[in-house]
Amino acid sequence: MDLSAKLSELGLTLPAAPAPAANYVPYVISGNQLFISGQISNGPDGLICGKLGADLTTEAGAQAAQSCALALLAQANAAVEGDFSKVKRLVKLVGFVNSTAEFTEQPKVVNGASDLMVEVMGDMGRHARSAVSAASLPLGVAVEIEAIFELA
Repeated sequence: MDLSAKLSELGLTLPAAPAPAANYVPYVISGNQLFISGQISNGPDGLICGKLGADLTTEAGAQAAQSCALALLAQANAAVEGDFSKVKRLVKLVGFVNSTAEFTEQPKVVNGASDLMVEVMGDMGRHARSAVSAASLPLGVAVEIEAIFELA
């Protein structure tokens, strides 16, 4: 799969793979699995911050989740040294949504990432998933998502 071509076709650009903010690595390859550390919502104007149910709509949260998905793809692409054909499939996403106690649309927020993965990767992008609420997230971001990919 040509990741750059598919993203271009969708009008999307892969960001630079973000560097870790602390004492951890952005990804680990173990056997044929690629584990990618949580990627936080970040857009062209900087971090996408706020709390769903108070500061942001579900739709804005889904866009924040989409930014996490692009960062996950950037990390995956870095892990396979730009040869995305080494990625067999997306196995799982775990999404954390900074939300109020009353907010219950975490799955709709994380759909922003899930839908993008399927758009970009087709059936290889269909995955297992969790979407959970968090009282707060690092730097006040709206969404953080981690991923597991299977490598060929």
